[in-house]
Parts: sequence; C-alpha cells; structure tokens
Amino acid sequence: MDATIEKALRQTLDAWERMKRSHEDDAEDDANQFEASFYKLMDAIRSWFNELPAKPESLEDALLLPDLAEVADQMPGEIVLNFETELELIVDGQMRVDDEKYD
Repeated sequence: MDATIEKALRQTLDAWERMKRSHEDDAEDDANQFEASFYKLMDAIRSWFNELPAKPESLEDALLLPDLAEVADQMPGEIVLNFETELELIVDGQMRVDDEKYD
C-alpha cells in the first residue's frame, strides 16, 4: 500500500477507536479529530488516484485496485458508506462540498 495512504489510514483508524471509547467530556473533540483524519485520508487517496496512469471509471473498479481494496477491508463497517461515497467523488473527478456546521 502507498506509504502516505497507509499512514493516513492508521491515523484514521486510531482516531476512530479513540472516538468509540471517548467519554462525554471528550466526545466532541474526538469526533472532530476523527473527521479531520478521515478527510486527510481521502485527500491522500485523491492525490494517489490522480497520479494513476489509467484511472478506474467506476467505484466498483476503483475498489478492485489493491491499495483501495486494502483500505476498504480495514474500514470499520460503520464508515464504509462514507468511504465509498468519498471514493466515488474522487473517481468522478468531483470535490466534496463542505456542509455548514451548526453549533
């Protein structure tokens, strides 16, 4: 697996575990850290994907690439849909539009 993706994946999975175990006082910070690490992972995947000489044209084909298959295999079930949604945007050459956050 690409070293940058592997490092970002480790950080995302670590943040996921922290978030799952977080106490009430730390829940918001841990959730924010997870979210940031997840999008950092997706940015690393986007950069890697954009350098591919032959890019897959569908989400299904992208998930057949060994690096992406390995990432998908390690994703917790609860966030697989988020991963696939972001990956589909990458495959389609689109950028995610950040939603406004409400406090």
